[in-house]
Amino acid sequence: MLQRDYTTSQLDVLEAEAIHIMREVAAEFERPCLLFSGGKDSIVMLRIAEKAFWPAPIPFPLMHVDTGHNFTEVIEFRDRRAAQLGARLVVASVQDSIDTGRVVEETGRRASRNRLQTTTLLDAIEENEYDAVFGGARRDEEKARAKERVFSFRDDFGQWDPKNQRPELWNLYNARIRKGEHIRVFPLSNWTELDIWDYIRREGIEIPSIYYAHTRKVFERDGMLLADSEFITRDEDEPLQEMTVRYRTVGDVTCTGAVQSGAATVEAIIEEIAVSRITERGATRADDRASEASMEDRKREGYF
Repeated sequence: MLQRDYTTSQLDVLEAEAIHIMREVAAEFERPCLLFSGGKDSIVMLRIAEKAFWPAPIPFPLMHVDTGHNFTEVIEFRDRRAAQLGARLVVASVQDSIDTGRVVEETGRRASRNRLQTTTLLDAIEENEYDAVFGGARRDEEKARAKERVFSFRDDFGQWDPKNQRPELWNLYNARIRKGEHIRVFPLSNWTELDIWDYIRREGIEIPSIYYAHTRKVFERDGMLLADSEFITRDEDEPLQEMTVRYRTVGDVTCTGAVQSGAATVEAIIEEIAVSRITERGATRADDRASEASMEDRKREGYF
């Protein structure tokens, strides 16, 4: 007798949950959008959206909050992937926010535009009247994100209150909001970094080249390897070195560090991550190293 295997893998369960969440949002909200930076989490989220609505096109636009200080490889990938899918890409520019006086650019040795993204994001949500915004945050990244619900309510100021979150019983989500309020939706909440890479391997998903080992000029600052860039001011005691590195996460070039690595394939990256005891944001994001409290404060302000 022919025997069939009806077991479901962990990735199948995570994928099915994420697809259900995306379809729920498409059914309940009028103007959702998906934050797409060209990073690995948003790439996986985009693949989930493809599967959720196939063979129809993705029924909502993609949006990137562009600091203007991004890695060129990632921006090239972002534009090319959106064009391949025929998706509408909305670019919310931090530079525009600076030019219009909405935010003031930081100065000094550690100047970064990363915090300025909050105002640009909230302005774009209000301007486009988005009532649901998909984000690629995962609960394993750090403690502030671990407090977040899948449907994360934001008030009419874009603020998040961890003590005033709605209960989520099983897979029942409360999507009721008033005009001006919106929901941040995190379909990958229950995924880990290792799950993300296992899924990329299983699906054969293309990712930006900087995730793989490559030779780059870097310098050390506060225990992190930052790329040589026109957007970063180096001190005399920060000499450039040519190293074989890769990036575990991508973001603003001014605060995203590389790690020394020879992992040039997805399989090698998975082996590397499997023995790591530091999250990718803790290892490579200077802005998230300050403290857990500062990250939570930024989320209260409307940060991703």
